[in-house]
Amino acid sequence: MNFDERTTGPATRDEPADAQAVPTAQAAQAAPAVTGERADLLEALAKQRHFLRFPTRDLTDEQAGLRTTAGELCLGGLIKHVTSVERGWAEFIRTGPSAMPDFTAMTETDWARRADDFRMLPGETLAGVLAAYAEVAGRTDELVATLPDLDAAWPLPKAPWFEAGAEWSARRVLLHIVAETAQHAGHADILRESLDGARSMG
Repeated sequence: MNFDERTTGPATRDEPADAQAVPTAQAAQAAPAVTGERADLLEALAKQRHFLRFPTRDLTDEQAGLRTTAGELCLGGLIKHVTSVERGWAEFIRTGPSAMPDFTAMTETDWARRADDFRMLPGETLAGVLAAYAEVAGRTDELVATLPDLDAAWPLPKAPWFEAGAEWSARRVLLHIVAETAQHAGHADILRESLDGARSMG
């Protein structure tokens, strides 16, 4: 699912970004150690985050903003989108549906602003996008480690793609974040291979 929130605070930088080093450095505020189900969730999410970031290795800001397929997606915008999604769902776990907009009442302006999540805007850099993603990832990891109850549930926000009256537990939301990240990691691999032939695997 998509969440209407802009990535904040990208740094300005011209040289290529190291897609692996940035998140590692920013995630230095390690969440408390966990075991069992929570460890499995965090491991699955970390693996998919890696495969989402990896296609951006050695790219310039310009390359990260290029559309390399027939679609609208670019690598930098894709990571901005996943950052926004993860941030929104983590806040949903904390505070419930008030963290999300009412998607049935969104205006054309709202949808246009949401579309900015999928592109690199003037002044945004790949390094800044990756740093914002690492910051959100660190907060999510801490939430998973410290949340009192993974069974705690909230009603879903209003949206045409959700069943009316449905509820999701924190566990279900975290599985959704893993699935969303994995889906877009595949998109990222296609975008990078279309750019210069580089692949994540194989």
